[in-house]
Amino acid sequence: MNKYELAVVVSAKIEDDARTAVIEKVKKTIEKHGGQITNVDDWGKKKLAYEIEKMTEGFYYFIQFDAEATTPAEIESRMRIMDGVIRYLCVKNEA
Repeated sequence: MNKYELAVVVSAKIEDDARTAVIEKVKKTIEKHGGQITNVDDWGKKKLAYEIEKMTEGFYYFIQFDAEATTPAEIESRMRIMDGVIRYLCVKNEA
């Protein structure tokens, strides 16, 4: 099992309940593909470095998880089509 970190930027235009639902969906996707979530950091609303889809702010989440080497590709393919997610990045943490 490798250690990974998934950074997710959620749209600031959606309601709090919808934002929570998006993060829960991300967590379920990780677990569905064999990942074990170790930590979730909610950084809150931050200004984006540049405008994305006419938005200047987004909610930042960082999810650490352990998974097999094939899991990040599966997660990224699901994140691409997920509503409410405007940016994401999955990186491997070196031990």
